[in-house]
Amino acid sequence: MKRRSLIKAFTLSASIVAMGLTWTVQAAETIKVGILHSLSGTMAISETSLKDMALMTIDEINAKGGVNGKMLEPVVVDPASNWPLFAEKGRQLLTQDKVAVVFGCWTSVSRKSVLPVFEELNGLLFYPVQYEGEEMSPNVFYTGAAPNQQAIPAVEYLMSEEGGSAKRFFLLGTDYVYPRTTNKILRSFLHSKGVADKDIEEVYTPFGHADYQTIVANIKKFSAGGKTAVISTVNGDSNVPFYKELANQGLKATDVPVVAFSVGEEELRGIDTKPLVGNLAAWNYFQSVENPVNKKFVADWKAYAKKHNLPGADKAVTNDPMEATYVGIHMWAQAAEKAKSTDVDKVREALAGQTFAAPSGFTLTMDKTNHHLHKPVMIGEIQADGQFQVVWQTEEPIRAQPWSPYIPGNDKKPDHAVKSN
Repeated sequence: MKRRSLIKAFTLSASIVAMGLTWTVQAAETIKVGILHSLSGTMAISETSLKDMALMTIDEINAKGGVNGKMLEPVVVDPASNWPLFAEKGRQLLTQDKVAVVFGCWTSVSRKSVLPVFEELNGLLFYPVQYEGEEMSPNVFYTGAAPNQQAIPAVEYLMSEEGGSAKRFFLLGTDYVYPRTTNKILRSFLHSKGVADKDIEEVYTPFGHADYQTIVANIKKFSAGGKTAVISTVNGDSNVPFYKELANQGLKATDVPVVAFSVGEEELRGIDTKPLVGNLAAWNYFQSVENPVNKKFVADWKAYAKKHNLPGADKAVTNDPMEATYVGIHMWAQAAEKAKSTDVDKVREALAGQTFAAPSGFTLTMDKTNHHLHKPVMIGEIQADGQFQVVWQTEEPIRAQPWSPYIPGNDKKPDHAVKSN
């Protein structure tokens, strides 16, 4: 080969190598984080806002310099309310996209679908929604409520004089693991309070169910036997026809109050809430709570929704799982800064005991052993404008009990997610 050709070949090779190095350096300058939420299908009504909140939070962290001097790069996928697809998309995020952490899932069936993947690949999942408990994984941090941080206090409230002194309970849920396990816990709890099986009705409907005419009629019949409350673990877009049917049949909160564990400000955006005034929801945060942190949180979200022209941006609302998403991402970022790394094992260790001043108005702590947040409990009453007025709340955050004492044998379960903790 002539000298000129050798020089050209060498120059070309050097350029290709340099380009490759540039691409590698560019890739290394960001930290990829996965967002695993349904943007289509029956759960999109609830999960789309969590994806958007995750993106807003990532923008907020990047505006302050990122994590360990690197920008966060979101990788968004749509598992489309298809539970096996959650596992497939989770694996893709960890193995192909090489994300450092994943924020995602709403339903427990989706979380349980991805759990084996995260444990196999030692991935890290932040799960932002209230759930049934009965789980603790070294690869999951739970920023939503366990039953003792939502379900049990809500029923205690309904049984109190302040909450209406309910004697009979209609447990209505979507047919999957979260409602069934939660209601198993609640039935045992009600038994411990002297409520007989004849005063407990349990009904389940499939995801996407739309006809609640017969069920609401049965609630009215059941309530004829004594002061009744409905405990709703209905999830997804089925909440819209359920609440509309309550209004159609004139079933008011003064007659039979409904307390929901999966309905918040976002779900109520598509409903005329005037006939629903007085019905309840139990969460750990409501948009209406008044404190400086929440005022900024709500204002930032409304501005973000408007800037990015999100659907319904003119009526943008915040809710509990959005706050839990926001808190979780910030806690992960704090832990990665503390660990000076995004290595899963190092971040996991650094997460123990992390604290964050949350929009709820409380400083939340990630438990040092069980991977759950200490959270306040709030019960809110639906208002005509689709917001909630807090009618009861705990004075301090409550430590989660992932293993409910109302399920036999749980007293022998370990209270730690990682033995070394």
